[in-house]
Amino acid sequence: MKKTIVKAVCAACCLTAASCGQAPMTMGPGEYAVLNVATADRTIPTNYSASIRGRQDINIYPQVSGTISQLCVSEGQTVSKGQTLFIIDQVPYKAALQTAEANVAAAKAGVATAQLTYDSHKELFARNVVSQFDLSTAENQLLTAKAQLAQAEAQRVNAANSLSYTVVKAPSAGVVGTLPYRVGALVSPSLPQPLTTVSDNSQMYVYFSMTENQLLDLTRQWGSIAATLQNMPDVQLLLNDGSLYDTTGRIESISGVIDTSTGSVQLRAVFDNKGGLLHSGGSGNVIIPSTFKDCIVIPQGATFELQDKVYVYKVVDGKASAGMIDVEKISDGREYIVRSGLTPGEVIVAEGVGLLREGTPIVAKGSQPAAAPAAAPAAETETAKEE
Repeated sequence: MKKTIVKAVCAACCLTAASCGQAPMTMGPGEYAVLNVATADRTIPTNYSASIRGRQDINIYPQVSGTISQLCVSEGQTVSKGQTLFIIDQVPYKAALQTAEANVAAAKAGVATAQLTYDSHKELFARNVVSQFDLSTAENQLLTAKAQLAQAEAQRVNAANSLSYTVVKAPSAGVVGTLPYRVGALVSPSLPQPLTTVSDNSQMYVYFSMTENQLLDLTRQWGSIAATLQNMPDVQLLLNDGSLYDTTGRIESISGVIDTSTGSVQLRAVFDNKGGLLHSGGSGNVIIPSTFKDCIVIPQGATFELQDKVYVYKVVDGKASAGMIDVEKISDGREYIVRSGLTPGEVIVAEGVGLLREGTPIVAKGSQPAAAPAAAPAAETETAKEE
């Protein structure tokens, strides 16, 4: 038993001695994809959620009370300016107009009578037949009759207007919206919802918002709001179904007030709607392109962030060297536009930067590292030692 234990210990010692006699294996540098920094032209689109409105959405309310006697349009119908939409029961308003016209006629007769009386008293006063009091009384009666005539004529105008309001017309060309009230419905100027809405859809207003900082960047770039509107590129509209509207639009206004609750400002773009594809009340996304000329573009996968700063690993003398870069705030989610920190001709690590450390040896994929000198065989080493 003791002999067996001694043999096992001797064998273990021999294996240990043999392994100690071999040269240790060294790990070579890792292979990484690298990128030669160069300049290029890039157009990066930025999307903004938007709401679509007609150029003019007019809610139609009645100006008089009554029941609808005739409905002259249908939902979704295209109407022209001045076209009749509804007719409200006209009978009471025609009667009111006739009464007003009769009052005007009576007032005219009263004026004529008062005028005769005044003329007569004026002549009699000249002959000393009537007193000054009688003449003044006749003159006052004439003035009163004329005032009553003016009042009657005003009532007639009012009655005529009320009668005209029974015919509800389109204030502008457009498309008729929903019709919640039908023939026989009692309507009035205090309705909770309009008779209908007429939308001018020949051109569509698309409203969207951007942050205060984005507006400040644009203003600094162009110098003023007016110059920004003049120099901003045409924009595109991404519809709710994911398709791209075939006509470009133009930003024509920027609100002068920043919403304090959201810190954003509203902009309005205009799109032609000749085909009628866009509808008021729809939604989509406004796409604003930002063009950069002769800029340095790198993939975002070649960067890493540390304390809100963006870094890359440059390949310097075959080793990774971290360097901070300044990038544009506008990004497409795949690439960065570099403003400073890199120059054309430099080489950076393009992928796997999260596993690197400062000074890590870098070998570009596809190239062979320099071969290390081979270790001398163990037998030769032992012979050299004996000599």
